[in-house]
Amino acid sequence: MNFKKIVDKLIEDNKTISTMESCTGGGVANAITNIEGASSVLKFSAVTYSNEYKMKMGVSKAVIDEYSVYSMETAHEMAFNISRFTNSDYGIGITGKLNRADENNNYGEDNEVFISIFDKENQMFIDSDVKVYEKTRELNKNIVLNEIISSLSNILGIEIESKRQK
Repeated sequence: MNFKKIVDKLIEDNKTISTMESCTGGGVANAITNIEGASSVLKFSAVTYSNEYKMKMGVSKAVIDEYSVYSMETAHEMAFNISRFTNSDYGIGITGKLNRADENNNYGEDNEVFISIFDKENQMFIDSDVKVYEKTRELNKNIVLNEIISSLSNILGIEIESKRQK
């Protein structure tokens, strides 16, 4: 997993990014900040594990109540609001469950993660719905991070290396 090409392309294009992460616990922000020059592209990152803090960061209670905290609609709210809050070119919203039941939110599949990337310039969302079945949270987070690398690479027009060996 490597965010280097993404950070380099954001720097080259003078674009910025911010994240509002739940189940990945800041994994995207961590991966980005591991790259030299990340401070010029990453404006802000919020880890919003609880519904309370998702709402404090702008996610609509009505959306959570209607669709659940584990939904693409909530991921949209997260991506849009973090982009708006920071005036970033791209906002990433991630919510879901990594093979774990949530006693406070008894809905949604226990192995599904919703990813939304808001592109401010084009006023559009790029969405992914990822199933995670690995035994550890770390491995499941890596699946989500690889999906984000793939989505951002497509958005930015970057070729990524195939994961298959030749």
